[in-house]
Amino acid sequence: MNEPSRSNLKSGDVQSGITYGAGEGFWHSVEWLRLLQICIDTLIISFALAAAFLIRFDGKLSPEYLSQLMVFMPVLVPLRLAANGICGVYRRLWRYTGLTEVVELALATVSVTTILMILRALGNLPVDGHQLSYGIILTEPALVFLLLATARVSRRMQTEHEQRRHWRQPVKRRALVVGAGDAGQMVVKELRHRADVGVDVVGFVDDDPAKVKKRIGNLTVFGTTKNLAKFVEELFVDQVIIAIPSADPAEIRRIVDICRVCEVETRILPGLFELIDGRVSVSQLREVSLEDLLGREPIDLDSSLISEYIQGKRVLVTGAGGSIGSELCRQIMRFEPEELILLGRGENSIFSIHQELKRRPEPVVLTPVIADIRDPHRMANIFSKHRPHVVFHAAAHKHVPLMELNVSEAITNNVGGSRNLARLSDEFGVDRFVLVSSDKAVNPTSVMGATKRIAELVVQDMARRSKTNFVAVRFGNVLASRGSVIPIWRGQIAAGGPVTVTHPEATRYFMLIPEAVQLILQAGAIGDPGDIFVLDMGRPIKILDLAKDLIKLSGLRLGQDIAIEFVGLRQGEKLHEELLTAEEGLTQTSYRKIFVGKPQVIDPDLLNLELQTIFRSAQADDEQSMRRSLDTIIGGQQLQSTMSSVAQAAR
Repeated sequence: MNEPSRSNLKSGDVQSGITYGAGEGFWHSVEWLRLLQICIDTLIISFALAAAFLIRFDGKLSPEYLSQLMVFMPVLVPLRLAANGICGVYRRLWRYTGLTEVVELALATVSVTTILMILRALGNLPVDGHQLSYGIILTEPALVFLLLATARVSRRMQTEHEQRRHWRQPVKRRALVVGAGDAGQMVVKELRHRADVGVDVVGFVDDDPAKVKKRIGNLTVFGTTKNLAKFVEELFVDQVIIAIPSADPAEIRRIVDICRVCEVETRILPGLFELIDGRVSVSQLREVSLEDLLGREPIDLDSSLISEYIQGKRVLVTGAGGSIGSELCRQIMRFEPEELILLGRGENSIFSIHQELKRRPEPVVLTPVIADIRDPHRMANIFSKHRPHVVFHAAAHKHVPLMELNVSEAITNNVGGSRNLARLSDEFGVDRFVLVSSDKAVNPTSVMGATKRIAELVVQDMARRSKTNFVAVRFGNVLASRGSVIPIWRGQIAAGGPVTVTHPEATRYFMLIPEAVQLILQAGAIGDPGDIFVLDMGRPIKILDLAKDLIKLSGLRLGQDIAIEFVGLRQGEKLHEELLTAEEGLTQTSYRKIFVGKPQVIDPDLLNLELQTIFRSAQADDEQSMRRSLDTIIGGQQLQSTMSSVAQAAR
């Protein structure tokens, strides 16, 4: 059969006198295609029945059996066609015949044969006194199945031969674009110039009533997403491309669920906060991820204000190889600093981000530096050599349970390293110092949270007596960052489960890495000395809901393919996170997603005295003394009470 396939139908192609293009002409071609399939199957089934009679009677049909053939043929042929339709045979393209299609064909064939066998056993198939032979009843379905399957497999082999004349030539997929706006049109335009991608766009769907049934170029907006499943079936779509950067997560979730039911591949264009430069590229199309279902509103950046303190300046980023640090470097590059110093302790991560940024077109001097922020002499040499104007301090130990078992490491790195950087920034006249903090610094119940809170206090104390503008930016969990729960879950899913969740009611604030970094850059531009900025994290999200979404996106069914296991809160973890202490208050800035908490009153002498005590305890690795000092500085008793249970867990 020479019907058009999902892969080889193009606008303007003409086959057998039928034009396959966008618009109403294509709809007619779809109906003709199915009619052609039915006509060919009619001929095959008729031939199979006649052949079965000839085989049964050695090629010689007496008049009574010829009469029997003429009686059964107009009954059996429609019956088999109806069975094919009910089993979904005519919803399939012959080009894609595979195991699923063969099973459907076999089911349709066996169902009709079963009916015939029952009727024959009951003696209800007489013609002129002769019952239909059991030999014919068994031979005919074998011939029907063999011939119908052969026709479909032959069509598949023919099409693949045509499309793979060269072994490297890809089979083109038929795509439907959701979103007929600027982004969708740019995707279509680039796909037309990228034959290597192997995608043919057949049209759009869009929920804007003004666009429905309209033509954009030579493509039609067929309808709304309400009828997406229908369009996927009738247009023989292989891939759905979601090109709505401003779509909310509920809308994306709805479209993805439809595509999952239709068993078609789904690709998505990143959200507006990821399309930093506003340009759309086919290379940015990717599979739908958990980040898309989390969803965040696009951010309106004041690029001119950010440029004022970055463009032409020397910028130092600590922790430049981490999730936040590396994204900071990527976005800082847009503002063309004179020099970008990539500082980190892990050589592999610094090497990776350095190699990536070297391929960027911006004329920026890139300086990779391997150093430990706890080493005051090494850091002093770096500041003396490079004289940074701006410092983004993202280096920190962030893993909560791990820091419960390594208290001295958390203190020396998160507190000691931050104090080193703050002092050097003051000494070498840095213009701005931005500390990347955490929501776990609010009323901390963990060692990690307490050390981040003390780092904030160090920065606020330094802001009172320095010309450097010291600020801190506090936000919650960053989805899919290194060490976060998402990579852990993906590994558990790959291993067959179960997926572990701490508590069914546990909630966390989440934001996406590009979004967090954009807000950090913006906060750095507007901060007054000592400010602690709090980023709008939206509503808290249940960890359990995230786990369920990830299982669905992996193509698995909860409770059938994979299970969720509750393991209880780990040491230092809260059931619900907070973003602000009661004393800090909250003030809206001129940017709707950035709030500022007022600086707390700090006794600098007491702070320095306690810091000296805690550093001595860390040097001696005296955990009891360290926890006591942490509690004293942050003004609570949360940490000492967990020490014995942590020690027991470690054993």
